[in-house]
Amino acid sequence: MAKMADYGDRVQFSFVSGGSEPSYQILTTLGKTMAFDKNHHLLRPEGDEFSGANLSAILTLDKVKALIAGIGTGSRTGSRTARVVRAGGATSAARLEDQFAAQRYEYFKNNRQTLPPKITEYSDEITELMKKGKSVEEAFGEVVKKYF
Repeated sequence: MAKMADYGDRVQFSFVSGGSEPSYQILTTLGKTMAFDKNHHLLRPEGDEFSGANLSAILTLDKVKALIAGIGTGSRTGSRTARVVRAGGATSAARLEDQFAAQRYEYFKNNRQTLPPKITEYSDEITELMKKGKSVEEAFGEVVKKYF
């Protein structure tokens, strides 16, 4: 969100960045893009990491704030459990993937000091647990218990 505040109010995430910390690009107000790696350092994209199916939908700053806050994820009790999308095709699936990625990233960012260093290797498994209805906290906890 800090990079969005500095450079532009829209962002897209790369699905090929690896780990639970996605690479992302900010769309500036001048119509340019600025890519950043998982450590928020300026990135010179190589290959197709920011094109076609490798790229999330465009998210506004307000949408990112809502995802981080858990708004629109079906949560009524304060936990960040994503709602299950039953219909709607690829667009709904992509939105759900974006929500999971944002939730995973935010949880990791806020808890990285207490998480095992190699937890990022299990991001796909964490996502699968979230797809089955686990909250992001429950999914991370289950993976930590299973592997660490």
